[in-house]
Amino acid sequence: MSVIRRHVERLFREIEDSQEKKEILEEITLNLQEKVSDLMNEGKSEEDAVNKAIVDFGDIEDIKKELYKKQSGKEQKLALIRLGYSVWGSVLIIALIVFINLYFSPGVIWYPFPIFALLWWPLTMLFGWLKRR
Repeated sequence: MSVIRRHVERLFREIEDSQEKKEILEEITLNLQEKVSDLMNEGKSEEDAVNKAIVDFGDIEDIKKELYKKQSGKEQKLALIRLGYSVWGSVLIIALIVFINLYFSPGVIWYPFPIFALLWWPLTMLFGWLKRR
């Protein structure tokens, strides 16, 4: 029956590991093993029963799509949290840079240069978030 286990794991190999994935793998494996047992009780050899069960199982694209949707929702929330963190972090650092410039050297305006470099952080987070949407 390890053939069935390997087949099911191969079908779901590109999906990220999670508790839900493990539960679905177990359920599918048990269903296929029951199908093999039924076919063997009808008189088929184990190899024929395994092959027929795998062929009869069919396409699992709907299951994969559902798992992808759940994973992409979690990734999108995480990307949004990262975006918010980068925006607030940049705002605080920019405020500090402006304060240091105006307090210690008010005659020379140099704060736009580090601010320009600092704005790349939230921009990269924004593009990452938009990519996941």
